[in-house]
Amino acid sequence: MNKKLLPFLIASVVFLSVFNSCSKQEEDTAPLTSNQTSIGSNFKAATIILSEGFENASKSSYTAAAVTLTSGSWNLNDALIGNTTSDRKSGLNSARVRNTGKITMQYDLANGAGTVQVKHAKYGTDGSSTWELWRSTNSGSSWSKVGSTITSSTTTLAITSFTVKLTGTVRFEIRKISGGTNRINIDDISVTDNSTGTGGTVTPPAPVTGDNDNMLLGNPSNATSDLINTNNYLMVKPQYCLSYSNTKHTPNWTSWHLYSADIGSAARQDDFRSDATLPTAWYKVVASEFSGSGFDRGHMCPSADRTSTVANNSATFLMTNMIPQSPNNNQIPWANLENYSRSLVAAGNEVYIISGPAGQGGTGSNGYATTVGNGVVVPAQTWKIIVVIPNGNGDLSRITTSTRVISIIMANNQTVSSQAWGFYRVSVDAIETLTGYNFLSNVPLAIQNTLEAKVDNL
Repeated sequence: MNKKLLPFLIASVVFLSVFNSCSKQEEDTAPLTSNQTSIGSNFKAATIILSEGFENASKSSYTAAAVTLTSGSWNLNDALIGNTTSDRKSGLNSARVRNTGKITMQYDLANGAGTVQVKHAKYGTDGSSTWELWRSTNSGSSWSKVGSTITSSTTTLAITSFTVKLTGTVRFEIRKISGGTNRINIDDISVTDNSTGTGGTVTPPAPVTGDNDNMLLGNPSNATSDLINTNNYLMVKPQYCLSYSNTKHTPNWTSWHLYSADIGSAARQDDFRSDATLPTAWYKVVASEFSGSGFDRGHMCPSADRTSTVANNSATFLMTNMIPQSPNNNQIPWANLENYSRSLVAAGNEVYIISGPAGQGGTGSNGYATTVGNGVVVPAQTWKIIVVIPNGNGDLSRITTSTRVISIIMANNQTVSSQAWGFYRVSVDAIETLTGYNFLSNVPLAIQNTLEAKVDNL
């Protein structure tokens, strides 16, 4: 199982909670850089000066050795670069540390640092371990501990941020200090400059445990509502949850639960509009942006999945829920799969659904395009995962190796309609390979592995 996404440029500067509570047919100020954000006229945001996700490198042995990573040279002592299904990671790789291993920068940051943020989790089924962040201001001759000792006790990546506020040269080291042979994964280390932006710990959303939660099965990209996380920004709405990219101006993925109570008599509102809940300084796609492009305003969470109230239906017409979708994708096999999902609900089931775009460049009714409007990225493919369980309570506990999971990948072009939606069924593993995301992460690992390897054939 490939659990990965390209490394995210994330750092903790400001934490904003956007928990404002976490149909397919129809066509019809520049954003901030990925490294900066600002709030208010007197706030100077910090800038990410180092971002390391352990991608584009390999080290398969625990033997101490220097490794050239994207950010520079690091020494991994009793540590390696892991890429197995048991390694917790937000990309293709993460560092794996055992015993009292260390991960050490072998170069200095010349102008100090404001905060250091680290993702961490325990490896596989190992027990908990503790680790610490240390810093050196004399090129590694001596070291001082930063902040408190951190415990890695979960199998999903947690995020911890340390306030440093140093000027001059500095380098950092992560030291595993307890847990013996238990292993931990370290990923997405990021450092901000020593500006007036405030530091502090960023707490990711608490794992969801309640039935019918739109993100019950997991957060595939470890999206957060940290304003710096501009290309993996978590938006939690009553009707659906999504990870938003301010570079692509589309969702990375949208996740929702569908059961009989969601389907009622509310009419389709057709009130396409910008999403005012996006951060103030970000560009907001407008309703007319796809007009004349040859691509539909393709819902991720469909209008017809939210007809219980006018408000719920209207929420599906926010442009943060849209991708540029070829008409023959959106209106034929994609729409038929949406109808099929609702037929499963009518037959006495509830379903958990996640869908999204992949790649760039598709073919609409006016031909090939990579973007529409003001830089809205046209995907090359669309994908969807549907987990089907009979109506009941304790949904997570009722997912077994026999649970039906429907997964599809469709080309975003005008010839995709030559086949019915069932032709495009693949495994969840295939969608993870395509996207780099980690799906069904809240499902027990043994069950998850079995379900993700299957291809539905019912």
